[in-house]
Amino acid sequence: MELFKQLGISEPVMKSIKDEKFDRPSEIQEKSIPLILAGKDVIAGSATGSGKTLAFGCCVIQHSEKGKGTQSLILVPTRELAEQVTQALIKFAKYRPLHIISVYGGVGINPQIRGLKTADIVVGTPGRILDHIARRTIDLRNVKTLVLDEADRMFDMGFKDDVERIILKCPVNRQTLLFSATITKDVVRLSRKHMNKPLEVSVDSFVDPKLLAQCYYDVPDNMKFSMLTHLLKHEDSNLVMVFCNTKRNTDYVAKNLRSSGIDAVAIHGGLPQGKRNNVMDMFHSGKACVLVCTDVAARGLDIQGVSHVYNYDIPRESKQYIHRIGRTARAGAEGKAINILCSKDYENFSQVLKYNDVDIREEAMPAIEKIRLKLPEHSYGERSFNRRPQQIRRQRRR
Repeated sequence: MELFKQLGISEPVMKSIKDEKFDRPSEIQEKSIPLILAGKDVIAGSATGSGKTLAFGCCVIQHSEKGKGTQSLILVPTRELAEQVTQALIKFAKYRPLHIISVYGGVGINPQIRGLKTADIVVGTPGRILDHIARRTIDLRNVKTLVLDEADRMFDMGFKDDVERIILKCPVNRQTLLFSATITKDVVRLSRKHMNKPLEVSVDSFVDPKLLAQCYYDVPDNMKFSMLTHLLKHEDSNLVMVFCNTKRNTDYVAKNLRSSGIDAVAIHGGLPQGKRNNVMDMFHSGKACVLVCTDVAARGLDIQGVSHVYNYDIPRESKQYIHRIGRTARAGAEGKAINILCSKDYENFSQVLKYNDVDIREEAMPAIEKIRLKLPEHSYGERSFNRRPQQIRRQRRR
């Protein structure tokens, strides 16, 4: 606890940190908190689960006063992350009562309008924040601290222009904090345009590559789901995340896993917000041990105890592979990333190998039974490239 105190964190926040039983600051907290509390603009390279919410949270909590209007605005890419950040900030502000609310789409806007009248700290997604700006139901004139969380993902999702429009509604004389898993060209451009002499801090990957085993299975097109089911039933695992590229495929995989006797739940952007919240509650509580998800729905969620990540679909963007496997092998725990390839995945997989420094070994396909599916299997519009793994390995060596 003494190490937290040395960072300059105020006594009320220190008490809440003690209640949460945090022993020592994470690397990103150690590097960024003194700069943030000193009022500097900061660009922090930091992955999900590295402790960044407390890093910016101690600042927005210490620099906000109850009843003085919205003094801190935190922009996040997804609804789930908005809820997660809000709940974390409420915990850290336990001994410094502040009105902290989250605003995002997919739910009624009227309760948000009422809440914004007295909010001290607002966590929101760009689309819904712009909606409130257009309605004149949010007042950003008193914002002292603007936080862009998961900035790279917001830009990947097409929110770059929205974020800039929101920034222009905030006072020029403010502190801006930008957190991003990767420092992309768009992130750099935005920092040059809208930040005041920002200081950069970064941390090593939260994933320990020595503890992360990566492999792939090359399977016939009609055996992909059977292979996934076999592995889920025979691998010794804790919580599991299965990634798909489309909402439709996510639902298809989850429904057929449940029909095969596996406790699986699906989450993607097409679900109503109440359903998404229920799914995450089931997963966090252990009522379901397998979360089938899209990249958009999963990005930013801090899920502890994930032992296995399965790529049922290989990501279309090669850098997304690193985000996915970063869900496991954290904080000293072992983890495994398993890729299940059929013909339509070869092109995407070759891009993963070409643009990422990863060691993914091939595993022989075990003898497995073909599962008779309750729902028909489809390619869901994916292109078929018909390139064998041998060709992929040759390309990698070149």
